[in-house]
Amino acid sequence: MMNETETLRITIEGDGTIEQKSDSSMLESLEAHGIEVHYHCREGFCGACRTKLLSGKVTYLTDPLAFIDDDEILPCCCKADQDVCIKLL
Repeated sequence: MMNETETLRITIEGDGTIEQKSDSSMLESLEAHGIEVHYHCREGFCGACRTKLLSGKVTYLTDPLAFIDDDEILPCCCKADQDVCIKLL
């Protein structure tokens, strides 16, 4: 789990690597670096931001209610626990 000052790397397949600070969701970090992610709710309800988690581990800030496969995450409501690699769908 991240401490308050830790920064982790999010590698986006085909788009490079960005950093996530501990005080933001993965979606907020992606947006702050100009990475476009489709979303509607920011609360884990709709599933529009569904993303493949290729490696790493995340923690959900809110339990997702949208259906996701075992290898998918909802960046609107999670944070990386360690460096991750994702594929935007």
